[in-house]
Amino acid sequence: MACNSCSTGKDGQPKGCKNNGTCGTDSCNKLTVFDWLSNMSLPNGEKPFNWVEVRFKNGRKNYYHNTENLTLSIGDVVATQAQSGHDIGMVTLTGELVRVQMKRKNISETGDDILKIYRKASQKDIDIWSTARDKEEAMKVKARQFAIDLKLQMKISDIEFQGDASKATFYYTAEERVDFRELIKLFAREFRTRIEMKQVGFRQEAARLGGIGSCGRELCCSTWLTDFRSVSTSAARYQQLSLNPQKLAGQCGKLKCCLNYELDTYLDALKAFPKTDIKLKTEKGTAVCQKTDIFKGHMWYAYEGEWMNWHKITTDQANEIIEANKKNKKIASLEEYASDLIEDTKTEFENVVGQDSLTRFDSPKRNNKRRNNRKKGNQANKNAKPNNPNQNNRNKNNRRKPQKNKNEAK
Repeated sequence: MACNSCSTGKDGQPKGCKNNGTCGTDSCNKLTVFDWLSNMSLPNGEKPFNWVEVRFKNGRKNYYHNTENLTLSIGDVVATQAQSGHDIGMVTLTGELVRVQMKRKNISETGDDILKIYRKASQKDIDIWSTARDKEEAMKVKARQFAIDLKLQMKISDIEFQGDASKATFYYTAEERVDFRELIKLFAREFRTRIEMKQVGFRQEAARLGGIGSCGRELCCSTWLTDFRSVSTSAARYQQLSLNPQKLAGQCGKLKCCLNYELDTYLDALKAFPKTDIKLKTEKGTAVCQKTDIFKGHMWYAYEGEWMNWHKITTDQANEIIEANKKNKKIASLEEYASDLIEDTKTEFENVVGQDSLTRFDSPKRNNKRRNNRKKGNQANKNAKPNNPNQNNRNKNNRRKPQKNKNEAK
């Protein structure tokens, strides 16, 4: 999906389109749809679909009717119709795939609310648009301070200027209904522009702002996820995940959308498992399910009154016992089934780092005994009385002098 400008240069470094995060051809932006029909020609007599998809700030998209039959391609900056004035956006999709996207999102091609494309944006339009975009961050800081001063229970998450800089849309999140009439007066007096307040959900806020998830990758809602399905705690239960809200919640504070990705696979696998509330009746006693392993297809049962002793059986064996119980038959015990599943749990570890010891970087332990003996010796020398100097001289004189050679004496 990357464009040709993202290829590698002669020095091995990526070229890039030098647009500081906004791809010049819109091939590297988030929520970009790959036009796999671009190289295919239309049948004879068919006219190209005259609707285009235009993207605005932070993945906001809309569909516009190309009434002027402009020659548009992905990456073109266009001036589009708005409620008052015009807006500036970038074309992200053209052709038959636009028809598919509109049908998927239930957008009608006929009606009174159809928006049109005016023209390709001129350099003057782009300059006004860029100047307005540069003001948004400073305005957001002031807007949040105004909301705090008025003690409103709301959070200004983002600000988006219209392309002609005639209107600013303030996106906010709130738990309850907020009376922001006084806040709008402050905004209009301070920013000298028309103000529109738009409430978004916490997931929409995370999608607009973006971020890095606990998996280490960009948030799905800000890159490719376009619709937000409801996520419940039952999805975590089916996948046998710990019901820890700190681990299951995303940056939006809600349950992670990725909990639904593998849910259907788990539900299909659980069809082969009997219900955990069904008890197994044996001659030794009644057994209750304690744990299941979806990947290996094993189940653990314990007798009533002997909750510490678990017996592992397969799902086929559990279904076989349940069918026998339905026919008023009891098996002898679970041990005869569990004995077939005894496995060798002995694990042989290998030295994966070669001949090096795993503790080679640990600091060696000092010999405390030798160190203590050395301290005692030094202390004894300090406490000893000094020697008599006369006695030392006497000892030197009493030393045996070396005898001279007889030949030298003669």
